[in-house]
Amino acid sequence: MAFGIQDIQGYLRLVLGSILLKGDTAVDATAGRGRDTLFLAQSVGREGRVYAFDIQPEALSETQRRLQEHAQHEQVVLSRLDHARMGEVVEGRAKVVMFNLGYLPGGDHALTTQSESTLAAMKAALDLLEVNGIMAITAYRAHPGGDREAFEVDAFLAGLSRSAFSVLKGEYINQMSNAPYWILVQRKREDFGHEDSPPNKNSGTDW
Repeated sequence: MAFGIQDIQGYLRLVLGSILLKGDTAVDATAGRGRDTLFLAQSVGREGRVYAFDIQPEALSETQRRLQEHAQHEQVVLSRLDHARMGEVVEGRAKVVMFNLGYLPGGDHALTTQSESTLAAMKAALDLLEVNGIMAITAYRAHPGGDREAFEVDAFLAGLSRSAFSVLKGEYINQMSNAPYWILVQRKREDFGHEDSPPNKNSGTDW
């Protein structure tokens, strides 16, 4: 697929599409208008499963319409829940988890993702992510509170264990300071041990 480098979602789908296989499980943590949900559903096929979350009925309705339009709804579970609760719904491990931070495109700009819920959701996503799986984040921050959320997300991800995760960030350097950017997080091993000590599976998750 041809796309310009200004198309962050096109780039991320190219990366994620290279690892997703038919039968995989994937999560869209912010369903929005359903574009990522549709991409994930097409990538995992009828043999796979996609879990999509959003707290806005408008988002889930539009996502359902888009999936049905492309005959990709049977393998998708839509949940009107805070994405921080994804661990209550998702069965098994996920190969990919996608986040779009900000507001519903074309929706109420006052309704946005919030730092507290976003960080809780990312922790839940990392617990679900299988080894070599990827969490992909697009951070839109040109709205009130967007910069703060982006700062807290960056700080959280920067603190992840270097031996357990690889974290890669891409951003524009010739655009406005609040332009959107992307982050990819790949899980490298099963446990979350400390950098300076042997892994201890009985110590719980190390954030």
